[in-house]
Amino acid sequence: MDLFSRSWTALRAAVDALADEDFAQPSGCAGWLVRDLVCHLVIDAQDVLITLVTPTDGEPTADATTYWELVDPPTGDDPLDALIPRLAAAYGDPGLLKFHLDDLGSAAGRAAELADPSVRVATKDVVLTAGDYLTAYLMEWTLHHLDLVAHLPSIAGPPADTLAAARTALEEIAGAAFPTSFSDADALLVGTGRRTPTPAEQAALGDLAARLPLVLG
Repeated sequence: MDLFSRSWTALRAAVDALADEDFAQPSGCAGWLVRDLVCHLVIDAQDVLITLVTPTDGEPTADATTYWELVDPPTGDDPLDALIPRLAAAYGDPGLLKFHLDDLGSAAGRAAELADPSVRVATKDVVLTAGDYLTAYLMEWTLHHLDLVAHLPSIAGPPADTLAAARTALEEIAGAAFPTSFSDADALLVGTGRRTPTPAEQAALGDLAARLPLVLG
């Protein structure tokens, strides 16, 4: 729960630090500008709020690791993926997009702090505890924080402890550890297909290289 709050607070602080012109820069999400990514974060915040107020008596069918499914790389044909850039452009003034994320994001952060981690919630056709759900979302925040700063080196990246936790989670999903020569950020970027491994990294990955990228959905 603490790591969720730390990662989400750091990500929102990074968005708050953006200059207006930064919103037109490319992000680490292929085909999305920074403004598109921030718009996606608004929807993510809505999802957190909705999920935390959707309790269920059902038995858990997923945990923080199995919440994530391995899916095919996005093609741009998904209706929601195509909608995001149009929604982002409709804001016009980047300040309005910042305000909306701060408003919903703060509410999502408070809801997470107030949530009982043992309560079961339903989302994405699975049931899991609120604690596991929030732990799973650490991956979302950390990867998108890396996406946000991919071409904006002046903006602070994710905290070291959240990077380490996200790497551990990705290794659990992969069922294998990344080479110790990989930094936590590089393990996440290469592991999820956000960056092509160098020849040396490809060799270090060994058999794991054939299973990459791990596209999470």
